[in-house]
Amino acid sequence: MVLHKMAFLAAIIFFFVSSSIHVHSRETFACDTKDAATATLRFCQQSVPIPERVKDLIGRLTLAEKVGLLGNTAAAIPRLGIKGYEWWSEALHGVSNVGPGTKFAGPFPAATSFPQVITTAASFNASLWESIGRVVSNEARAMYNGGVGGLTYWSPNVNILRDPRWGRGQETPGEDPVLAGKYAASYVRGLQGNDRSRLKVAACCKHFTAYDLDNWNGVDRFHFNAKVSKQDIEDTFDVPFRMCVKEGNVASIMCSYNQVNGVPTCADPNLLKKTIRNQWGLNGYIVSDCDSVGVLYDTQHYTGTPEEAAAKSIKAGLDLDCGPFLGAHTIDAVKKNLLRESDIDNAVINTLTVQMRLGMFDGDIATQPYGHLGSAHVCTPVHKGLALEAAHQGIVLLKNLGPSLPLSRHRHRTVAVIGPNADATVTMIGNYAGIACGYTSPVQGIAGYARTVHNKGCADVHCMDDRLFDSAADAARGSDATVLVMGLDQSIEAEFKDRNSLLLPGKQQELISRVARASKGPVVLVLMSGGPIDVTFAEKDPKISAIVWAGYPGQEGGTAIADILFGAANPGGKLPMTWYPQDYLTNLPMTEMSMRAIRSKRIPGRTYRFYDGPVVYPFGHGLSYTRFTHSIADAPKVIPIAVRGRNTTVSGKSVRVTHARCNRLSLGVHVDIKNVGTRDGTHTMLVFSAPPSGEWAPRKQLVAFTRVHVAAGENKRVQVNIHVCKYLSVVDRAGIRRIPIGDHGIHIGDESHTVSLQASTLGVIKS
Repeated sequence: MVLHKMAFLAAIIFFFVSSSIHVHSRETFACDTKDAATATLRFCQQSVPIPERVKDLIGRLTLAEKVGLLGNTAAAIPRLGIKGYEWWSEALHGVSNVGPGTKFAGPFPAATSFPQVITTAASFNASLWESIGRVVSNEARAMYNGGVGGLTYWSPNVNILRDPRWGRGQETPGEDPVLAGKYAASYVRGLQGNDRSRLKVAACCKHFTAYDLDNWNGVDRFHFNAKVSKQDIEDTFDVPFRMCVKEGNVASIMCSYNQVNGVPTCADPNLLKKTIRNQWGLNGYIVSDCDSVGVLYDTQHYTGTPEEAAAKSIKAGLDLDCGPFLGAHTIDAVKKNLLRESDIDNAVINTLTVQMRLGMFDGDIATQPYGHLGSAHVCTPVHKGLALEAAHQGIVLLKNLGPSLPLSRHRHRTVAVIGPNADATVTMIGNYAGIACGYTSPVQGIAGYARTVHNKGCADVHCMDDRLFDSAADAARGSDATVLVMGLDQSIEAEFKDRNSLLLPGKQQELISRVARASKGPVVLVLMSGGPIDVTFAEKDPKISAIVWAGYPGQEGGTAIADILFGAANPGGKLPMTWYPQDYLTNLPMTEMSMRAIRSKRIPGRTYRFYDGPVVYPFGHGLSYTRFTHSIADAPKVIPIAVRGRNTTVSGKSVRVTHARCNRLSLGVHVDIKNVGTRDGTHTMLVFSAPPSGEWAPRKQLVAFTRVHVAAGENKRVQVNIHVCKYLSVVDRAGIRRIPIGDHGIHIGDESHTVSLQASTLGVIKS
């Protein structure tokens, strides 16, 4: 312990010393101007276009040197002055040390840890997501300059939260493909910057595609073959990735472990080369999930030899292998004529281009645009403040009888804070996190407003016995208010750990009910989780006054929870996923990939778009301490859909998107939002479309969202523009996106508006 304190003090001293200078302990990666042997090489000349620099460098490499660049731990090329590089770093919601490319050491003991993605997604705030990305990339660049971090970050995770049991659902932006895609594009822009030719850091959207099962009922991700329809691929699973590439200009896509319709994703040319590279126009590289190429050979037995596995993956469009497999078997694949050296060139061109866009071949980092960033730019007060604001915006108020929240500092002077997550710290940052700058637990946050009586109630979230229940009830009985901080943690839901139940673990429900009966004041249930929980019992219990979902709220989570409970912040978050009852799982294996209900098998639909059964809380649910009303002030009633070509035949029911003139085809809706309550608040406005009924169509789909601050008594007009081809289209069974002709319902809260889409040629509407 003494040594630990001495080391900590040394780190603090170094921090203050280094804050006054720029921290550049990293050696120049390549093209060192002090190295006469390489400074004049063409690939080192910044005035030369990057494609020409890459071509020059490729021409100088031997086959063995090229193969040495195919793995995440890329080999050095000393004769050309190029250092080795570790590609694998993570930054899901802050710089992480999960990958070997980043470590916390010396003047960089920590980084800002924002709320887990599922929590931040609940803000429905694209500008917030981009701001978080900018902060994370500032800290990432600082750590790179300091020699402890990389520049290629395999984040974000934009898979769809298809099944509520998925252990990695916490990493995603939720169940809606448009929400996930908007999140992807926004966070990526924050990470990478807005210069298409240069990169601040290189982001990566993962895991492509139809990946949302880790380990359930004896089926794991390494063996799973996801049988997915063309319809579901096009209108659900691929949407966030397409938006990430086309709107976010992401520098990388990661393929997944699973097979899709019998083909491993990392060896599928239709997915990698045809879709990502050619159709969407990826300007970057495609990387495998770690050891995926080895898995498709060793575990899935997709090829007969390792050389065939290497060849199939590279020829399919894979550029980089997270793992040693390509490094071990690619040369032999060339020798056996399974692969040409030009195929390897194509892969290496893509990775080298990204490195050059990052400035890694531009010599001394101190002279580059982000060369000034150092340890003084990590864990700053501004960054911590943004982490707190993100938690404020993501916390969702699910229930508020009376209303009983917010609590009063005058009436609720003593608060019992009970539950296994009451003193949570590391739990609040979820998975794929690093070392946080510091923590404020819920009980510490509440202590800033009232005297607290802390009792865990259960030893941990598994809550296997009731030994502490009586003392917890006594604490509630003697306090003015009771806050129960319950829920899950990474021992319940995590990577490679899917849930079997949506109920609270162990005896948590029993503890909550017993404490609620004993409490003399209002009882507030605060839930930490990534996935939804069936808390029907608490929703129906009048003794439980309020329910708050905090997700995993990040390093500032305890402060944010307390601010919400005591009214210093007004909740405005909305659920990014449906909360189903436990009965939803009765006849629904995780392995069933269909989004739409299969009536013949009594299999329900998935997500709010295709499920119409009972819920605990619906997608988009979230309360406020004030009340907002909507009225649609202006919106068109008819929109003509111009069709390309004089001789195009228009179906009576729909128009193929590829046949419509989509440019500037937009539905503008003007909405008046009024705060009719007594508190200022921020309203999260969700806009849904209900297409004309038909076998292709979802029940409804999210088409726009925005957040607007409205003072008490104030009215604000907001305009949203809905791209008709992108958001009012649906996908048929063949996977073709079409615009349904007829009446579309636009729904905003309790308000609705009908707009008729009508096909036209040469400006004449066709009946």
